[in-house]
Amino acid sequence: MTTETPDRQTLDSGVRIVWGVWALVGAVVLAGIAGAAGFAIIEQILLPAGATFLVAVVLAVAYTLARYRAWWYAVEDDSLHLSRGVLTHVHTVVPFVRVQHVDVSRGPLERALGLSSVVVYTAGSRGADVTIPGLTPERADNLQQRLKRLAIAAEGEDAV
Repeated sequence: MTTETPDRQTLDSGVRIVWGVWALVGAVVLAGIAGAAGFAIIEQILLPAGATFLVAVVLAVAYTLARYRAWWYAVEDDSLHLSRGVLTHVHTVVPFVRVQHVDVSRGPLERALGLSSVVVYTAGSRGADVTIPGLTPERADNLQQRLKRLAIAAEGEDAV
């Protein structure tokens, strides 16, 4: 079941590269483990490592593309909606009255690709935050300011 919202936004396509690079790192680690295990068991490194790497890369590419297609967010009058997930679909609603502060984050890989993430911290338990990845810096800054204004309007000057 898909929730329709009037202001549904998708991520910049460059986020697929960020996710793909991290998936490639994971594939290299898995290939290393498979190679070490292959050497210990059958005294062969290349076959288990290569096969594991190939399978991991194919799965990572498929997962990254599906993840990109599944990700969207929407800013409504009283809340932020995020929808994501391939195997497990998650739809998060963040009421603006719960927003504590909003950050824009730009890691080294994101900066190299001209991307940013917006992190929305909410009142509640530890780790009560949501991240919107794969935004251009201008789009992230605009979203940060918009969310800040909406949070202040929802709760007053002490909201953000």
